[in-house]
Amino acid sequence: MLKQLEEVEVRFEDLTHRMSDPALSTNIPELTRITKERAKLERVVRLFREYRASSAAFDEAKVLLDESNDRELAEMARVEMRELSPKLESLRSQLEQELLPKDPLDEKSVVLELRAGAGGDEAALFAGELFETYRRYAATKGWKVEIMGSNPGAHGGFKEIVATIEGDDVFSTMKYEGGVHRVQRVPETEAQGRIHTSTITVVVLPEADEVEVEIDPNDLRIDVKRAGGHGGQSVNTTDSAVRIVHLPTNIIVECQDEKSQHKNKAKAMKILRARLYEMERKKAEAEASTQRKAMVGSGDRSEKIRTYNFPQDRVSDHRINLTLHNLPRIMSGDLDPLITALRTQAQAELLKDAKKPDDDE
Repeated sequence: MLKQLEEVEVRFEDLTHRMSDPALSTNIPELTRITKERAKLERVVRLFREYRASSAAFDEAKVLLDESNDRELAEMARVEMRELSPKLESLRSQLEQELLPKDPLDEKSVVLELRAGAGGDEAALFAGELFETYRRYAATKGWKVEIMGSNPGAHGGFKEIVATIEGDDVFSTMKYEGGVHRVQRVPETEAQGRIHTSTITVVVLPEADEVEVEIDPNDLRIDVKRAGGHGGQSVNTTDSAVRIVHLPTNIIVECQDEKSQHKNKAKAMKILRARLYEMERKKAEAEASTQRKAMVGSGDRSEKIRTYNFPQDRVSDHRINLTLHNLPRIMSGDLDPLITALRTQAQAELLKDAKKPDDDE
């Protein structure tokens, strides 16, 4: 571990030196890249320097305790060692987590898809509520949410809604939301007061750039039609709705939220790229035998990951056996307690796999 940290410190110093180069001021993209990389290393270097200083102080106190014949000095050394010991343990734990391998997709924005499952109208209503939860959560993070396409439910909510969430490190946070979400509550239309169980599926895809997914135009069938609104009303009177079929995979994407055909096509292509990127990513992971051992749960979309029980005012995440109360607060966008717990568990699993008997210290 110490060797890795020394290499990080050397890299940090090199980046700091390069930032002072006057020639870099005219190369904005390179300056931005260097500044971003240096910022990521700064916390690790600060922790390492604090750890190194505390470790040196601990060693000095130990030498004093072992060699001093003065009882008062020995007691001072003993007290200092007792104070430094938990601090060193905490710093070491933080450094170990900082050195864990990072998912290269973590910095990406995402395409978020919610689909109503079992439960009909109630599932559609909850899909709408959960989407609003994600929208509020994104607002607290300073992320931008844009709806790409939606299919409203007959009595509110959504049978399906697709959106992009753009910002810093969105995928690293939102990837834990992928899976089947179950809601248990009494619907407003239920006269007998019986609890109904409904499900919705959440899919979180890392957004793909054009350079990452090349799409042959010959592989696409693009249809345009007049966009239809909810309840049979016309959204507009032009052929603006776009339906794209990727022929090799039979992936179908439709978008009609914009009045411009070009905007709808651009949105549909963004969703298509994300789905193709995810397909290739899953294929590569399956071929590699080490398929995300450190992830919490399997990440399979058919897996039931969480239950929202309204009568009991609780939410339970089944991957880590965590139950929290105050459901209204969580649905208002306060997802950090859930996501932090999931991330902590994932880091613990990664750390367990990374531990080796011949550690450097």
